[in-house]
Amino acid sequence: MAERGALSLLSLLCLTFLYTETTAAKHVDKASAVQPFSPFWFTVEPQDTLAIRGNSAFLNCSAHSDAATPAHIEWKKDGTFMSLVSDERRKILPNGTLFFSHVVHSKHNKPDEGTYQCVATIENLGSISSRTARLSVAGKNCVVEVFHLNKACRRAVSGS
Repeated sequence: MAERGALSLLSLLCLTFLYTETTAAKHVDKASAVQPFSPFWFTVEPQDTLAIRGNSAFLNCSAHSDAATPAHIEWKKDGTFMSLVSDERRKILPNGTLFFSHVVHSKHNKPDEGTYQCVATIENLGSISSRTARLSVAGKNCVVEVFHLNKACRRAVSGS
C-alpha cells in the first residue's frame, strides 16, 4: 500500500514538473515575441471649434509612429465611441479628420454639439487618446449679427 502511494506521489510530481516546464516555455516564447518600443504621438489634435448650423465642419486629428503599421483613427463624442458606418453626414477622412457634411442643430436636437476626442491605435503597439475638443454650434444669422453685438449670438459664440 505504501509503495502504491509513493508511486502515485512520484507520478504526480513528474506531471507537475512537465506542466511547469511546458508553461514556462510558453512564457519564454511570448516574451521573445515582444516588439521593441516604437514612439507614437499625435501630429495634429482636435481644437475647440465653432461651427455654423447647416454648414460643413472639420475636427482634425493625425498620429504618427515609427512602426510600419499606420494608425487607425476612431472618434469619441461625449466619451462614447462613435458608430459612423451608416452615418451619411459624418465620416472619418483618410487623414483621420472627422468631417461633418452639414452640422445639425435646433432647439431640441443637437446631435453634433459636444466634446470630441480622437483615439489612434496601432496594432501590437497600443492606443493613445487626444485632448478633448468642444464643437459648439451657432445659427447662420449669428455670423453676421455677432459683429453687431446681438446678445443671443454672443451667448452662442461664448458658450454661455
